[in-house]
Amino acid sequence: MAAPKRAPGFSRVQLESFRGAGVDDLIADPLRLLFVGINPGLWTAAVNTHFARPGNRFWPALHLAGITPREFTAGRGLSDADRQLLLDAGIGITNLVPIATARADELTPAQVRAGVGPLTELVSRTRPKVVAVLGITAYREAFGDRSVTAGRQPRRLAGAELWVLPNPSGLNAHETVQSLADAYQQAARAAGVLPESAGPAD
Repeated sequence: MAAPKRAPGFSRVQLESFRGAGVDDLIADPLRLLFVGINPGLWTAAVNTHFARPGNRFWPALHLAGITPREFTAGRGLSDADRQLLLDAGIGITNLVPIATARADELTPAQVRAGVGPLTELVSRTRPKVVAVLGITAYREAFGDRSVTAGRQPRRLAGAELWVLPNPSGLNAHETVQSLADAYQQAARAAGVLPESAGPAD
């Protein structure tokens, strides 16, 4: 079995030193679309940038969807210019659980459920139009809705439209960059980040 890929310049021991660390939220003002990850990975914590691990499809999917003008390279952290582009577009990123682990399945159900309160408070304070939770399994655990399917939900969260979208992790083999881009583009249209007339991601 091939050894797992590591961040260039990070040893496994160095990455493990970020277990339990946090990552700063990215919050635009005004905020239109808030992406909600499950929790930071070790690499993400190491560079203090969401979805930073190479192999994660978040940034390629955002570009393919037309949400960003180019594909951001987050493995060493986003540049100030790239962060500003996201903020100017009204995009935010946070996590259900703020502590870093090597894999999301290391979290306990109680930890995932406990993230709903702080997320609700954040949404109430920042007032995005759309909240997009990235991970159907995590959403089911957090919100106690075992029958949920992907897409716009009938319920709202602190006044915001609530969407459940696929997790971009490379471990989510059911999805491709194209399918992720299609899903993220729908939420971006609903949030006003993209025009309603935008065609499918291509």
